[in-house]
Amino acid sequence: MKIFFSAGEPSGDQHTAHLIAHLRQIRPDVATEGFGGPAMQEQGCKLLFELTTMAVMGILRVLPMIRQFRQLVKKAEAHLDESPPDAVVLVDFPGFNWWIARAARRRGIPVYYYLPPQLWAWAPWRIRKVRRDIDHVICALPFEYEWYKARGVACTWVGHPFFDEVAAANLDENLVNRLRSESGKRTVALLPGSRNHEVTANFPVILEVVRNVAARVDNTRWVVGGFREEQVDVCRQLEEAADLSVPLEYLTAQTSEVIEAADCCLMVSGSISLELLARRTPGIVIYRISRKARVAAKLLMQCRFITLTNLIADEELMPEFVSAGDPKSDILAMADQLAEWCSDSPALSEAHQRMAQLADHAAETGATERAAELILELCDTAPKHIRHAA
Repeated sequence: MKIFFSAGEPSGDQHTAHLIAHLRQIRPDVATEGFGGPAMQEQGCKLLFELTTMAVMGILRVLPMIRQFRQLVKKAEAHLDESPPDAVVLVDFPGFNWWIARAARRRGIPVYYYLPPQLWAWAPWRIRKVRRDIDHVICALPFEYEWYKARGVACTWVGHPFFDEVAAANLDENLVNRLRSESGKRTVALLPGSRNHEVTANFPVILEVVRNVAARVDNTRWVVGGFREEQVDVCRQLEEAADLSVPLEYLTAQTSEVIEAADCCLMVSGSISLELLARRTPGIVIYRISRKARVAAKLLMQCRFITLTNLIADEELMPEFVSAGDPKSDILAMADQLAEWCSDSPALSEAHQRMAQLADHAAETGATERAAELILELCDTAPKHIRHAA
């Protein structure tokens, strides 16, 4: 059996790598190939291209890369013709993966979407693409499953793989203990995002929040959890440009330890909010966008929140700040919340309790194994490839 994967986000690369490992545990002869990242490659997936290097959001960032995306679609089409797999599994990254789905569908190759696009949040009219090109949607969130099912899409809820990865992680306990070691100090995690443009857009605002809180509360330790070393370098440069006198500690590829050790967190919006939930760490969410994007978001958004943890809770458990234009008011509001958490106020204990209550019933493990079993079952029962008309 051979499965073609397409994952473009760094988080999708991690989730797919774990999925591949579970697939091989169940069926050791499964061959995997496609587009993805280094984590997938470490699990033996044959990469045709490292798609995670092209992880961007927003039409203005996508436009300069359209030609390269088209070339990759053609490369995928040629590969599907020359060596058709038993199935194509798409992971997030919908702008590009729609084209891969269409290419596979035209060739009669079953298409399964793992961690599907969040159409319920911003583009419900695109459900017709799902009905046309996707054979089965593998849902990570319970309300997501109900949304797709209500619209006549074949789907299954398996749970979110983030919870599996948190439970299975072997943390550097010495590092966790060191970050917690200073008696009387609050450890605040600063998570600047996993995409380059997120770091450059959001970290200057994060630095101003740090400056504001540090001027009011002197018992705080600030730790930056970077995704890649080059992004940490950018953070250091931004810190230098901001002339910040507050000491920051930088760590790379140790985000789990940073979250585990932290009393609270200031993070750029992303699926990492689910790790905060699993580790019961309260957080504040920031996401900087342009004024035009803010207007578009208000017109298109179909849900109350941008943070997965809040969507699961159906309330603003983690304060959200979608920031456009002058960020001064957002900086002050975020600083007020962090300063309260870092003081002797019971607010932080209450935030921990609320996160723990949600995690106790929502952070269910076993998602990756369920997804692997489902994909193999779908592959085994799928009809033989029949080429469809374009």
